[in-house]
Amino acid sequence: MRLDRYLSYALNISRRDSRLLIRSGRITVNNHTIMKKDFYIDEYHDEIVYDNKKLEYTKYIYLMLNKPKGYVSATRDLHLPTVVDCIKGYEKYNLFMAGRLDIDTEGFVLLTNDGKYAYNIMRPQSKLGKKYFLEINDAFKPEDVILCQKGMYIYNSRGLRIKTQPALLEVISIDKAYLTIYEGKYHQIKQMCYVLGKELKYLKRISIGLVDLDPSLKPGEFRPFTKEEINKLKI
Repeated sequence: MRLDRYLSYALNISRRDSRLLIRSGRITVNNHTIMKKDFYIDEYHDEIVYDNKKLEYTKYIYLMLNKPKGYVSATRDLHLPTVVDCIKGYEKYNLFMAGRLDIDTEGFVLLTNDGKYAYNIMRPQSKLGKKYFLEINDAFKPEDVILCQKGMYIYNSRGLRIKTQPALLEVISIDKAYLTIYEGKYHQIKQMCYVLGKELKYLKRISIGLVDLDPSLKPGEFRPFTKEEINKLKI
């Protein structure tokens, strides 16, 4: 990797600023001061130091975001704020989402630049459960749990009638429940509630697989995954 590109990532600065930094003589590679902007380094083995501070290179980024309402699950939008707008300090990494949430849904969104990792999480064959907390405008009934377990017919984004995979509905009060699904069809939970004769009032994703949303994250806040969390979602 070129040194100027490496500094752009490691310090979250523009390529122009990284070149100015190199010309200032404040960058060393393996204890040698480097003044050439097109100098090539081994980002995994060379020691790059800026003002006596060793820099670290991270190829893949994994972030946990507590998505707020009103934000769309997209990298850019002409009219509405996006989940990427919540992320500061990682602009160089071209982050995208591993699974989307509707604009009025809150909760756990994983953002990464690791395409293979994201694909494995999103593909139906992964069987990773996505757990949601939901509130409805009515009362849950015992038969609602059974119907979710059996699967029900909803419509996909092309208007075709499809059957959902078995889902786990855990009722925790008259109008509140946890719902775990193993796929991500078009407006799936809203449609499932409609089939059950309920109106969905509130929806929040609280876990993906064995990784729970950090309860300390307020809506709009994020943090990097721990190594343990990254490994929990590897398929």
